[in-house]
Amino acid sequence: MSCWVIAIASRRLKRKRFAADPELELSIVSRALDSRTAVMVCLVAWVVPGAGHLWLGRLSKGCIFFVALSAMFSIGLMLEGELFSIEPSQPLVALAALADLGIGVPYFIAQMFGFGVGRVVATTYEYGNSFLIVSGLLNMLVVLDVFDLALDRK
Repeated sequence: MSCWVIAIASRRLKRKRFAADPELELSIVSRALDSRTAVMVCLVAWVVPGAGHLWLGRLSKGCIFFVALSAMFSIGLMLEGELFSIEPSQPLVALAALADLGIGVPYFIAQMFGFGVGRVVATTYEYGNSFLIVSGLLNMLVVLDVFDLALDRK
């Protein structure tokens, strides 16, 4: 119950501060981008994890997402996880491949240099797969967050 009281009190303080200084309120309000620009920002956010937030001026979030998702992807490769390719005959492998593709360009770079082959006999194989799949899925969520921010829904 005390959390609700603190949240309500902080909202009231913010309203009073904005009412006292209208210039402060105008500087904080962001303008929504048009849909073409929002799609472009999402494409950049998918290609390089965290770049969409950087484009929108959210430097700390962008840097955190870039470091965290890149580290997660790299750890997955070091744990000998496999970067799956899309095989329509095996639906679960195809889903894992789509999740791997969610990380963007790092997936293609790793494929190009021969990383992510995966050794099934390695004790860390499944952990590596988990890191690779989750990094791609998290980047997809980051792209959705960038879309909402670009259209000023958030």
